[in-house]
Amino acid sequence: MVQMDPVLVTMKSVPNDFYTDCASETNTNGRMANLGVSQTELVGPRGDSGRKLPQYIAALAATLGALAAGTMLGWSSPVVFKITQPNNTDYNFDISETEGSWIGSVINLGAAAICFPIGLVMDAIGRKKTMLFLILPFTLGWLLITFGTSVGMLIGGRLITGIAGGAFCVTAPAYTSEIAQDSIRGTLGSYFQLMITVGILFAYAVGSYTSVFLFNILCTLIPIVFGIVFFFMPESPKFLVVKNRNDEAREALIKLRGTNYDVDYELDSLKLSAEEAQNNPVSFVSAITKKTSIKAIIICYALMIFQQLSGINAVIFNTSSIFAAAGATIPAAIATIIIGVIQVIATFVSSLVVDKLGRRILLLFSALVMCLCSTALGVFFFLQSTHGENSDIVQSLFWLPLLSLSLFIIAFSLGFGPIPWMMAGDLCNIDIKAFVGSTAGTLNWLLSFTVTSTFLALNTAIGSGQVFWMFAGIMLIGFVFIFFVIPETKGKSLQEIQVMLGATPQDRNVEDKK
Repeated sequence: MVQMDPVLVTMKSVPNDFYTDCASETNTNGRMANLGVSQTELVGPRGDSGRKLPQYIAALAATLGALAAGTMLGWSSPVVFKITQPNNTDYNFDISETEGSWIGSVINLGAAAICFPIGLVMDAIGRKKTMLFLILPFTLGWLLITFGTSVGMLIGGRLITGIAGGAFCVTAPAYTSEIAQDSIRGTLGSYFQLMITVGILFAYAVGSYTSVFLFNILCTLIPIVFGIVFFFMPESPKFLVVKNRNDEAREALIKLRGTNYDVDYELDSLKLSAEEAQNNPVSFVSAITKKTSIKAIIICYALMIFQQLSGINAVIFNTSSIFAAAGATIPAAIATIIIGVIQVIATFVSSLVVDKLGRRILLLFSALVMCLCSTALGVFFFLQSTHGENSDIVQSLFWLPLLSLSLFIIAFSLGFGPIPWMMAGDLCNIDIKAFVGSTAGTLNWLLSFTVTSTFLALNTAIGSGQVFWMFAGIMLIGFVFIFFVIPETKGKSLQEIQVMLGATPQDRNVEDKK
């Protein structure tokens, strides 16, 4: 994500990436007039040439780590129920429901703990090396889970896999955003959430119908396969240029764009940004407190908050009861698999349309539909608790919860599932991207832990219907926030996006004087 050196107190700003540059003033004798365009735009034509297939392959290879994280997330659904049964034979020790709850949820704490440090690590050694390094904790964690001889080993294994999974949630979106051309940045960014949902579906399907031991072995193999595939992918050209490894950056661009692409034009642009960063150092406090940075931070954090407080976990937790309320005699395992399939299909559709329809319209659609579906679910559960499951009014609405559940999952997967993770890469310049992305990830995982650990208590305290109405109100606020605050970043360069956030040439001049 960002080029942030962990051993330096100050950070280098990249003004050219922040907004449209006012070109240096010279006349016909060598001093160019202030034309209001970036210098990189003067040395070559802007365009979207170059091969896209290598970029798709690199992004898919990177997000195999997200597949591993998805299996980590989905593991608890089929496994925790099995291992907490009195006649459990998968482990040679007893596991209580309370211990099972901790085994299931501790990954959130591990993920939250690593999100900020991993931003420093990947800026020090690179995005590619960082993701390859994460194979070690992932494998160690799964081995502890597979061959665990105590509850402590299971919790430790889950904590370690949570650390690895949380790190991938920061590094994979950063890598894909930096290797992609503007026209496909959204599509490649959505692959992260797509592979997460594929991993969850894999866990639901395979974990429900195999032994825990075999399932754990298969989960252990996924990060190893990722390492073998990703080893052959190029490093982020932006990172290489910042580290003054320009020849390697040129080779990476050729691999990603093809030999017919004007590699030197893009490389010159990246080098110019790096040079300006060196010549115009700005302290981290100055970089983070600019109005464009503050607005970007507010947007990134708010989207993470709305994502986790949308009620997605409440809906997933109530899957079995919603299917039962709809009169469906489907086993719980099949119900979760159906939900997993819906998530994968909807997220895949989002990856196809995010660079055509745009981020903003998908977020607005997602928030509105989720608000309506939560309201409908709240009405059903309120009527059920008030009049009883067998009352005429509840029986006449047997179709409502199943329809609302399906539409909710589809709407979430189209917008609020993938898009919040890609916004730091869209909105933030390289000098704050790692900080914003990593801290937003930390906030997301902490909120996930809070929601999952308090939902049942909240449900008991105020009732299921009221909980869903609360989620509906949050999504209504989210809709208003998106409508008035979030700009459309589809197909826009970083310079154009920063102007949309409020940057002006005057802002640039002020920064240069600091």
